[in-house]
Amino acid sequence: MTTLEQYVSEKYGSEHLSDWFVEFVQEIPNQQRVQDIIAKKEYLNGNHKILKSPSYQYNGREFYPRKIVLQYAKTLLNFQKAYLLQNPITLTGNEKVVREYQKVNRKGKYNRLNQKILDKVLKYGQVAEYVYLDNGVIKSKLIDPSHGYPIHDEHNQLIGFIQAFVNDGIEYYTVYEDDVVSEYNNAGGRLKLTGRYANLSGLPIIYHNQNELDETQGRSELDDWISILDSMEDLISKYTDSFYKFMNPIPVVIGQQLKGEGLPSQVIGGGISLDDGSDFKMASNGLDYKSFETIYKTLVQSLLDISQTPAVSMNKTDISNLSEVSIKLLFSLANIKAGMNEQYLREGLEQRFNKIRRLLELQGITFSDDDYDTLDIVFQYATPSNDKEIIENLKQLREMGAISLESLLGHSPYVSDIQMELQKIDKENNIQYVNKLDDIVDNVNNS
Repeated sequence: MTTLEQYVSEKYGSEHLSDWFVEFVQEIPNQQRVQDIIAKKEYLNGNHKILKSPSYQYNGREFYPRKIVLQYAKTLLNFQKAYLLQNPITLTGNEKVVREYQKVNRKGKYNRLNQKILDKVLKYGQVAEYVYLDNGVIKSKLIDPSHGYPIHDEHNQLIGFIQAFVNDGIEYYTVYEDDVVSEYNNAGGRLKLTGRYANLSGLPIIYHNQNELDETQGRSELDDWISILDSMEDLISKYTDSFYKFMNPIPVVIGQQLKGEGLPSQVIGGGISLDDGSDFKMASNGLDYKSFETIYKTLVQSLLDISQTPAVSMNKTDISNLSEVSIKLLFSLANIKAGMNEQYLREGLEQRFNKIRRLLELQGITFSDDDYDTLDIVFQYATPSNDKEIIENLKQLREMGAISLESLLGHSPYVSDIQMELQKIDKENNIQYVNKLDDIVDNVNNS
């Protein structure tokens, strides 16, 4: 495996050992990736292609077309994030290990951080997390995808990471190595080292989804949706313009109009006098709303299919009296997509656990390898369910002795923290046992 020092020496030479990271950040592939992320941010902020539609001449006057923006992308992204992480992640395994990691999760607000991580991965394809100690508390910070520059060797192994951004005209650089973190800036016009610290947790964790062209980088979900959304916005905007244009029909008279007095003066209002056999009508272009409806519905369905979003969750279909099996069928695509997102998230969380273990060891908290290897993650998808049917099935399995209490709690729709619930049950059982002993003692004394 190539080290960062070897990588820098071979690529930039000895003359750039002090500022090689500046050149790395400015390389064309890195800048292209950052510009793509910034473009995604602009899109999510409402800067869509339809807003750039130019004005044009209509009936001798300048006409400004309607520019209808559909923020469906945010809705789809929010659904995917909430479907996987609306219910907090549950830790399972050795009781001691789980207890310590639950403490870290609570103090470091990791459930909230997990949602931010998935949000960034879905929007921009990747995000970096750095685990550190803050006054004895294990925390993590996310590095904005537009500020992060991972460094990989020829085997696609992460060997370094650079965080670079500009604030108030000053360029800031943070270089992460395996054992040290260095900070630089060019305040005053000259690049200088401003701080260097021991790196206790190692390199940042890179979360990313699948990219067929580069396994070290992710790919935004928006890349699959934007063209469809642009077509939907263009279609509905142009149809709305057409509707208002065609509301002014052209009067057409067929035949000879009569001359003279016309209608009697006693008639209130106005009218047109026509010769016998003549005709008068208001001619206008007809709007083919059926074609519009068909095209628009096709685009919406394509958007739902590609994003693997159930139509029922977007109010695109009517449902009633569904069984548990029917619900699973409706959300089968959503489960598949959530399973893929779970895989990407799980890979990063496992790296986080290793780094947390290293920091806990520095605080004197250690685990054996066998105990640590029992640590696992359980995701609970936010699938609508028939809770009554699930509970009845669990009850029957428990009465048959075919399921353990821990497994029963894991499948219960009302339990999110299995270990905590088991502890509460044990506590209640112990109290009941003590009360029964007290009753027996009292009965013996009374007799």
